[in-house]
Amino acid sequence: MIGRLQGKLLDISGNDILIDVNGIGYEVEVAASVIELGPTTGQSLTVHTHFVVREDAQLLFGFATQAERDLFRGFIKINGVGPKMGLALISSLDAQALAIAVRNEDVSMLTRVPGVGKKTAERLMVELKNRIDELTAAAGVSLQVVDVSPNFDGATREAEDALIALGYRPTDASRTIAGVLARSEGDLTVEEIVRQALRSIAGQKGSNAGSPS
Repeated sequence: MIGRLQGKLLDISGNDILIDVNGIGYEVEVAASVIELGPTTGQSLTVHTHFVVREDAQLLFGFATQAERDLFRGFIKINGVGPKMGLALISSLDAQALAIAVRNEDVSMLTRVPGVGKKTAERLMVELKNRIDELTAAAGVSLQVVDVSPNFDGATREAEDALIALGYRPTDASRTIAGVLARSEGDLTVEEIVRQALRSIAGQKGSNAGSPS
């Protein structure tokens, strides 16, 4: 089992990286969080990995944190969720956004994940409701922190649409708003959610996540 790699980044192509570890080049398909760190070729990079062995291939999937990898491992235990879909879920929804979606039975949030259609999202929602405690525990997130009233549904969607209209990526909008809702102690208006989300994005120093495309 290869659980972690630390070496020199040789190449980035989409979500695939090539990392040199003591003269051996490892090809790793990474979550969006790794790319959002803004790594450049030639610099040292550490990724937490999950190794998959198939009859026709040996694959490495990489993550920015161990908690993220543990959440991925929880995803692929779900019936019908393979490594590719698990990686897409990780790249699109963090644990807070996932918990909020499941608590509010927000299937539409799952359909924003690449490769997840409505029927798949509905099936995933059923599976996730049965495993949300396990998944959020793997990611180190308390469900009490992310317990959000269904009254947030409309405001959340409107706030996400507003951020997307401003040029932010849908995944970044969802993640940032999930953080805002998790920290909130009461109901927020759409304007308040957007304002706090923009303040949160502005405070992310040294990161490219959430920047307008």
